[in-house]
Amino acid sequence: MRKAAVGTALVCAATACAVAALIVRHRMKNSSRWSRAMAILKEFEEKCATPIGKLWMVADAMAVEMHAGLASDGGSKLKMLISYVDNLPTGYEKGLFYALDLGGTNFRVLRVQLGGKEKDVKQQAMEAIIPPHLMIGGSNELFDFIAAKLAEFVSSESGDFQLPAGRQRELGFTFSFPVRQTSLASGTLIKWTKGFSIDEMIGEDVVSELTKAMERQGLDMRVTALVNDTVGTLAGGRYSDKDVVSAVILGTGTNAAYVEKAHAIPKWHGLLPKSGEMVINMEWGNFRSSHLPLTDYDLSLDAESLNPGEQIFEKIISGMYLGEILRRVLLRLAEEASLFGDVVPPTLSVPFSLRTPVMSAMHHDSSPDLRVVESKLKEILGVVNTSLKTRKLVVELCHIIARRGARLSAAAIVGILKKQGRDTSTEKQRTVVAMDGGLYEHYSEFSERLEGTLTEMLGETVASTVTVTRATDGSGIGAALLAASHSQYLGTEES
Repeated sequence: MRKAAVGTALVCAATACAVAALIVRHRMKNSSRWSRAMAILKEFEEKCATPIGKLWMVADAMAVEMHAGLASDGGSKLKMLISYVDNLPTGYEKGLFYALDLGGTNFRVLRVQLGGKEKDVKQQAMEAIIPPHLMIGGSNELFDFIAAKLAEFVSSESGDFQLPAGRQRELGFTFSFPVRQTSLASGTLIKWTKGFSIDEMIGEDVVSELTKAMERQGLDMRVTALVNDTVGTLAGGRYSDKDVVSAVILGTGTNAAYVEKAHAIPKWHGLLPKSGEMVINMEWGNFRSSHLPLTDYDLSLDAESLNPGEQIFEKIISGMYLGEILRRVLLRLAEEASLFGDVVPPTLSVPFSLRTPVMSAMHHDSSPDLRVVESKLKEILGVVNTSLKTRKLVVELCHIIARRGARLSAAAIVGILKKQGRDTSTEKQRTVVAMDGGLYEHYSEFSERLEGTLTEMLGETVASTVTVTRATDGSGIGAALLAASHSQYLGTEES
């Protein structure tokens, strides 16, 4: 009996030792995994760092590239496109004007009744979806469809929307595809994007195509202004505030436009602006500098994109890509540090499966146990039972990515102010930047960091003269306002 008892005790002791060893090994393994995860996090944070000195180098580089892009055609990664908008809205515009906003698989038509100096603005809008077969068909079919919808909308004019007798309707056309603009109301298509493929249109004047389609529909309307959404945002901002001198889009993509002094535009452009200023469409998404804090994740994202080597700035600050950067970091953490367990969630290997709105929701989670993060990880990645420290790590990654994007956006804006001579001014001149886009509007951690960085870079004195204002629907009402400010009836008395 004594031998049996001793044997049993020995077996129990051995079992206990084995279990203890397994627990120790498990803890050591978990500790090793977490150490690896923290090392990846620290490395990423260091590579994304945006100290004030680096931000000023980015701002200086932006100003230099702006000068180079204006000085010669192709002299910079920034296209610095002449918009031919040399007469921005004053706030005194009056009359009925239309806008057509074509920038993807759907388009929008607006009519705007402007009330003059009282700035009484009335507007109505209609949206339509372009059938898929028209996106790859002929140009006549596409523009006939658009013109037919426009004619249908025009036919419903009534009430507060009145066209003075004897006048032709005028239209501002927002066309958000690559165009080589040749005047305010003309421009040739360089290429289709966003799923469109109509080869016969390449090199053709898009305004001419629309005008012919309107004529086929029996619609008597003149296209007065051809613009992109950033220029439209600037115009809309200027209508509300005479001190708006630049506009920035921070949404799925990103771009900026600003007001340049006419004498700063070299003669090679062959322009004679009617006023002392001209709006420049920077196309700043293509900005690139050795001072940009790029990581291996950014470089691999670029290499695997549809346009490698292009739009580098856009790929680190815009809504299209922030969530994808987060996905790539999380994938590495899952593979090398088993962040979500021994099996890598399959969805995590799918490009763009984690979108920026999801990243924003996790970043804004203020619950003590980060319930939103837990829910999103389960919903998007199928990950359950995540620890609180894992969820905290995810939030920290969101913070690093958004902080870098916001601070670089601010530095680029300072670059524009530097080009305009408004970054160190001691005069009490007021400077207003009009902002539009879902990233800026809905991602408050991003927008607040951007505005805070502007103050940090400029200092309290100069920053007190700079205002960032949200200007919604620039691509719509802005186009109508530009049609008004460049109307063929300017200077004539209202009927």
